[in-house]
Amino acid sequence: MARIAICSFSPSPSLSPAAPNPSRRLPLVPLPLRLKFSRNWIGGRRPLAAVVARYGGGGGYRPGPSRRRPRDGRAAADPDYDPALDLDRIKSPSVRLLDEQQNMLGVVSLDEAVRMADDADLILAILSIDADPPVLRLFESTDYKKHKFEQQKKKRVQQKRSAANRIDIKELKMGYNIDSHDYSVRLKAARKFLKDGDKVKVIVNLKGRENEFRNIAIELLQRFQSDIGERNVVNIVYSY
Repeated sequence: MARIAICSFSPSPSLSPAAPNPSRRLPLVPLPLRLKFSRNWIGGRRPLAAVVARYGGGGGYRPGPSRRRPRDGRAAADPDYDPALDLDRIKSPSVRLLDEQQNMLGVVSLDEAVRMADDADLILAILSIDADPPVLRLFESTDYKKHKFEQQKKKRVQQKRSAANRIDIKELKMGYNIDSHDYSVRLKAARKFLKDGDKVKVIVNLKGRENEFRNIAIELLQRFQSDIGERNVVNIVYSY
């Protein structure tokens, strides 16, 4: 049979909290507080306010560039995201740095480049990430806005040129025993594609015993090429 014992407990007077001793109070000494706000991207995003130096004189805390990449495409979905300011993209420990007047400062560590930008209250931007080492430049705020506008303008021009020069390959399939109506439909579609500046690929599929009609398929493709009368048909093949 289980037994339950009930007892009482009285705290000892020696455990009572001691009265405050005025003589043991520490003097309050005001410490200098220095705050500096970084204008560069940290962790793939531009901070509203990032403390880069605190408490005391020189040699305060400065965060190095984060090596963690944004996940789930959050940076790409951010309308304010600027890849030229995302220092997380740089894998090299050293960079080639240019000043505001595009004068070469030499090869420095990435951390040193960030410190120089913060100390001068400048923007540190990537000019060429594929170079060895990557090329970065210091910008005044107004100069960077102009630089960004020019880069966006060049990108739009390049996109227009690539779209104008792009040639699509249109694929048309038909059987070796295609009827005259379907043949006319394929022929009309091929002519339209060629007129639009695209190229056409015509395929006749032969499966299993259909390979016995390989010669018919070849004659069909030759006829199609002759009816088109164009050299823009990039490929006329039969598969089996």
